[in-house]
Amino acid sequence: MSRSKAPSQRQLRVGEQVRHAIASVIERGELRDPDLDGVPVTVTEVRLSPDLRKASIFVVPLGGGDTESILPPLSRAAPFLRHRVSEMVQLKYAPELVFEADKTFDYADRIDAVLQSVGLGGSEIAGAAEDEEHGP
Repeated sequence: MSRSKAPSQRQLRVGEQVRHAIASVIERGELRDPDLDGVPVTVTEVRLSPDLRKASIFVVPLGGGDTESILPPLSRAAPFLRHRVSEMVQLKYAPELVFEADKTFDYADRIDAVLQSVGLGGSEIAGAAEDEEHGP
């Protein structure tokens, strides 16, 4: 069984630059897709392949909502976004952009629901940890 290696500092740094570039283009309204009109999109994370040629972009509609509905228009806009990223981020190759739904917020909600069902809420756990830190 092989484990995947943690991303390198370069992958993390370039991923953050790509995230900022894509978020900037979306924020300025440069995407002219009617399916994205009036839908604020949050780019939560960008993971780059080790050779920096493929970027997985994790997105979620701002404030929640149906993430699956924004993936097709973003995928259609990928060539335009790739071009804009190549202008904004200095790389040898512009990475191929693949959009994916960010499920981490859903996962966090499920964990919170489980904690609530056993009588422990996230705030109670944080308060208990704080009490342990500071002592009686």
